[in-house]
Amino acid sequence: MDMKENYPAIQVDSLHSKKDFQKVMLEILNPLKEHYSSGCAWLSLGETFAHYDVKAAYMEAVSRPLWALVPFWLGKGEESRETRSFKEIYRKALVSGTNPASEEYWGECGSFDQRFVEMAAISYGLTYAPEVIWNPLTEEEKNHLATYLRQINKHPLPVCNWILFAVMVNIGLKSVGQAYDAQMIDRYLDGLESFYLGEGWYRDGDSGQKDYYVSFAIHFYSLIYADKMKDEDEARCRIYRERAMTFAKQFIYWFDEDGDAVPFGRSLTYRFAQSSFFSICLLTGLEPFSLPVMKGLIVRNLKAWLERPIFDRDGILTIGYGYPNLTMGERYNAPGSPYWGMKVFAMLGLPDEHPFWKVEAARYPDEIKNHPLCQMKYADMLAYQYGKHATVFVPGVYSKFGHGNIVEKYGKFAYDTKFSVSVAHSQYELEECVPDNMLAFVIRDYVYVRRQCISSKIMADSVVSVWSPYPGITVETTVTPDEKGHVRTHRITSEVECSAYDFGFAVRRDDAEMVDFSEEKNKEYALAKNKYCFCRVEGMVLKGETIMEEGMVLRANPNTNLLYPRTSVPGVKYLIKPGNSVIQSIVTGVWN
Repeated sequence: MDMKENYPAIQVDSLHSKKDFQKVMLEILNPLKEHYSSGCAWLSLGETFAHYDVKAAYMEAVSRPLWALVPFWLGKGEESRETRSFKEIYRKALVSGTNPASEEYWGECGSFDQRFVEMAAISYGLTYAPEVIWNPLTEEEKNHLATYLRQINKHPLPVCNWILFAVMVNIGLKSVGQAYDAQMIDRYLDGLESFYLGEGWYRDGDSGQKDYYVSFAIHFYSLIYADKMKDEDEARCRIYRERAMTFAKQFIYWFDEDGDAVPFGRSLTYRFAQSSFFSICLLTGLEPFSLPVMKGLIVRNLKAWLERPIFDRDGILTIGYGYPNLTMGERYNAPGSPYWGMKVFAMLGLPDEHPFWKVEAARYPDEIKNHPLCQMKYADMLAYQYGKHATVFVPGVYSKFGHGNIVEKYGKFAYDTKFSVSVAHSQYELEECVPDNMLAFVIRDYVYVRRQCISSKIMADSVVSVWSPYPGITVETTVTPDEKGHVRTHRITSEVECSAYDFGFAVRRDDAEMVDFSEEKNKEYALAKNKYCFCRVEGMVLKGETIMEEGMVLRANPNTNLLYPRTSVPGVKYLIKPGNSVIQSIVTGVWN
């Protein structure tokens, strides 16, 4: 029995032609139709809440499908006549949601309002599908919609990718002949330059974080700007396209040959938005790789997701990653939040005759596999491409910002496409903390891990970080990847005696699928394996009075790993003595 048999799955017999992609997109969105309100401006998909008000959550759920529907309409896609069409639904939604006299009015906006996020998808429609989003409206309805969107120009925005929502709105208004703020576009795009680091990488504003927001937000919107403003702002648009081309050469290392991507950073519940960068490249005429390679990247990633139990029994996308899981969600994840993933369908805007629809999806490029190590100094990471799985190694430089489980999402030594990563239920028990790919210190029955490093270096072949888990303890960790896994060398200065555990990758145990899990352990090492993979951790003391005590396999609390509900984590236990010591752990992680 496979776990996905309990949930509705999108059957993908073929994902090659334009009709194949359209069919899959509609299968994902069609279950929403019965949940729209009478005026279509409210969409209630669950009983969990985010930090923003319920009307903003309704607007979010309504707007996010537009990330797929807009290019679908641009590409002349048509729905079956058996049910009401999304064109009808959104004709009503935009009228009801933006009319202050309507019972389903989305509400007035304030500073840092979630509604600004959702305006971007509507503006995407004004820019690329005005014949659906704009032209059918009456003059009064157009005025209501434009007035509603212009609220974004009257309030402050967080200094991060949000500034591009205002750019999207003003481009959208401009494209339909409405009043817009050209000075605001320039001001925010000038601000974007302060985010740029090099080699195609941006930091996400004040947080400094470099994660999927670089790909599915900053580059995504920049390429839309470059597509629509190239005649008026040629220099800036050329720069955005050049940066995206450069970024792609490193970003491809986040994907393995099966299509799985690295689970790193925030907003992982957006799932197949992981490959949306390649889709927006296609829509805006950019080819950082050949069309067959780009098609392969998108097809494999989308298929990998659709094979997982990510929908509920009504066919609605859930908050979670590889399965429904609220533990890993952020405070801004309302029930409609996962539909940000519909950005992956940007390529549906390509015309029927575009060669993308004819070429065969190519396998993962041999040139990447033949050069498996990639130094990403501006992303603060080192990537290693193993083929069946890919790993990124990071120093934990920005784990103090975020919205939930931020240490686990940024601060671990390694993040892997197949082994995935675990999030904590608490810091009071190792089984609840699940510090996979962490050196965990247990002091007075509390678990301390690397929260944020003091200093770091991304070398050509290793990642070095200096960090302090607890007052009186300083650790310098060097992680060096190789073809089988990686070696960790920890130079520890401690004023206290305590236990420390160096854990490897979490390994799936039997759950709804029997995976033949087994484990081994002795004084020097621990091993956890199943029929797909294994992880082995061997420890040793190289210097000092610290004692290597035993190998162990931690049975993690259920629903802590992002991909597998039940896992065990091999590791080694040390007794840390006061003074200076050097310990080393060899972590071998192999997928068959």
